Amino acid sequence: MNVFNTILILAAAFLAVFGEAVLGAPRNLLGAQIDLLPALMVYAALSSDMVTVSLLAVAGGLWFDSLSANPLGITIVPMMAAGFPICLRRDLILRGLPFAQLVLGAAASALVPALTLLFLLNSDRQPLIGWGTLWQLIVMAAGGAVATPFLFSLFGWCGQALGYKPRIETSFRPDREIQRGRKQHVSH
Repeated sequence: MNVFNTILILAAAFLAVFGEAVLGAPRNLLGAQIDLLPALMVYAALSSDMVTVSLLAVAGGLWFDSLSANPLGITIVPMMAAGFPICLRRDLILRGLPFAQLVLGAAASALVPALTLLFLLNSDRQPLIGWGTLWQLIVMAAGGAVATPFLFSLFGWCGQALGYKPRIETSFRPDREIQRGRKQHVSH
């Protein structure tokens, strides 16, 4: 895996966290904030290595927690719990299918806030839980499900537009002819 993809993923995570903090219209319209980090984690787990997944979990979790009411670092473990199993079993996942991306995005987008809520309940914090919490989990899962195939296509386009494909060169030249057999000397 190249460094360009890792930098692109981390930059997208930073922009996603910043956008979620600045843009209040989706939160006001839907009654819940759509979190793009779990969808980005699914992309990173299916297309990068374990180092990129770990960097995204730590950096994205810290960035998210620094701009929310969460204690600093509480989102790191749920992000890792969403990314590591996908990264370890990515050989078995049909990563090119939008339906698989949609299902994994929904699962990760439901798992990360649920685990974060579980960790908050086990700490000294007292989060508000009610029927609105169920609505927020549904909106977050649906938003992550829709965002994941979009992220795959966005990063595919960025990879083609900004990246390069290594040129594969062979030692075979089509204009060269190989002569086989022994050379016979002709004497005059």
